Amino acid sequence: MTTFKDEPPQLDRVSAYDEAHLASYVRLLDAEAEGADWREVAAIIFGLDPDEAPERAKRMYDSHLARAHWMTQKGYRHLLEPRLQ
Repeated sequence: MTTFKDEPPQLDRVSAYDEAHLASYVRLLDAEAEGADWREVAAIIFGLDPDEAPERAKRMYDSHLARAHWMTQKGYRHLLEPRLQ
């Protein structure tokens, strides 16, 4: 299972955390597009029980979904830049 922070780093560039969680960001965006309940998504993606920690689960869901949207709007450009070896 992938380890998640409560909130992803809020940088103006793609971080190692973002790169490690790209698949989860896509899953979050897909779930949002399908109208999935955030509680179910938090349980599946983050492995949290939203009944036991509702505030934390919602914060994780909201912050990671926001970062996923940032990746689709701005962050992806950083993935296309040449990398230094």
